[in-house]
Amino acid sequence: MSTEVLDRLIIENDTKILFLILDGLGGLAMEGQGGTELQVARTPNLDNLASRSSCGLLTPIAPGITPGSGPGHFALFGFDPIKTNVGRGVQEAAGIGFPLQDKDVAARFNFATADKEGKIIDRRAGRISTEENKRICEKLRQNIRLNPEIKMFIETVREHRGVLVLRGEGLSGEIKDTDPQQIGLSPLDPVPIHPEAVKTAELVKEFIIQAKEVLAEEEKANALLLRGFAKNTGFSSMEERFGLEAVAIALYPMYKGIAHLLGMDVIPDLENINEQIEALKDNFDEFDFFFFHVKHTDSRGEDGNFIEKVKVIEEVDKLLPDILAPNFDVVVVTGDHSTPAKMAGHSWHELPLLISADICRVDPVAKFDEISCIQGVLGHLYTKDLMTLTLAHAKRLKKYGACRSLNHAELSGKNCGTTEKNRLS
Repeated sequence: MSTEVLDRLIIENDTKILFLILDGLGGLAMEGQGGTELQVARTPNLDNLASRSSCGLLTPIAPGITPGSGPGHFALFGFDPIKTNVGRGVQEAAGIGFPLQDKDVAARFNFATADKEGKIIDRRAGRISTEENKRICEKLRQNIRLNPEIKMFIETVREHRGVLVLRGEGLSGEIKDTDPQQIGLSPLDPVPIHPEAVKTAELVKEFIIQAKEVLAEEEKANALLLRGFAKNTGFSSMEERFGLEAVAIALYPMYKGIAHLLGMDVIPDLENINEQIEALKDNFDEFDFFFFHVKHTDSRGEDGNFIEKVKVIEEVDKLLPDILAPNFDVVVVTGDHSTPAKMAGHSWHELPLLISADICRVDPVAKFDEISCIQGVLGHLYTKDLMTLTLAHAKRLKKYGACRSLNHAELSGKNCGTTEKNRLS
């Protein structure tokens, strides 16, 4: 649906919406395991919720297109992931609260492990600790010298992840990633996509050369992989678009970053899912949209660890009654993309979805998994349409065509359910 049409249909009310997002939720059956991770996991609470919900399957981008976490999440919040492709660097920088400026170019980096030939043998450097990351980032800051007209920031994100920010005149984010996305290959060169990015690509290349020398003696983190070069272009907030006071309850900086970019409040300093649940309860009265993010379903899938991904799903299921205790009007459970342990990475496969509300159409689905949800009444949806469907279940959309036009409504003194803010915008 076009933004212009949706803007005219928004109704603000006091309904509460929960988005429970299990990152990388979708999976594939593995030999000897008996099904997908969701099929194998013992999930009585999710199954019970599914049996009282509308179910279906989501396609994050388009059939056959494997999404990154950024596009997958922006689609969840109603953005077209093709038109709104935000670089990973901007997301990570926002996630740690880095004050990005208009002249900045940001890139996400992984510390990685390379062999003597320079080929990558571990893209995550053994998931080094955050403290180790901080030590190495400081080492890089002290030893790398670039063009004095360019300011350089090297910031820790978490574990093996960090952010490089370059600040200065004439910089561009139109640079190809240096991460080959698989082991056994050498890091790629930072190739400019457009002529305007040549200067920036040369700076990045010099940064990589110096970083390689600085990291040479590190046991695990002896290489850097950069991706998601970008500038911050700015976005409408969840309140501006949907009339929602939104809050993010997430552990990892990148997802906090996406929330910041979309104008959500972000609960700081959470360390585990139990603290997330407490934050959910403590803030229930203050907000009407709650983005509750679970990361480890994705991490275990990327590790290729089927059993551990099953355990994460089962842990969430056991905690589901506590998560739902505040009594939300609409509950959405899904993921941003599939991360099958069988593939040890993201995939294009559809992922299961349930929407629970007092006006949802209950279908025959009795188990929450990728195969069972094929039978759901929601059918096959694009993720970008989920937000509109959620607002409808929250009774936050008025009837389309109730007024001939916005101007007619204004002239007649009626706003047909829109808020004063939306009517005047």
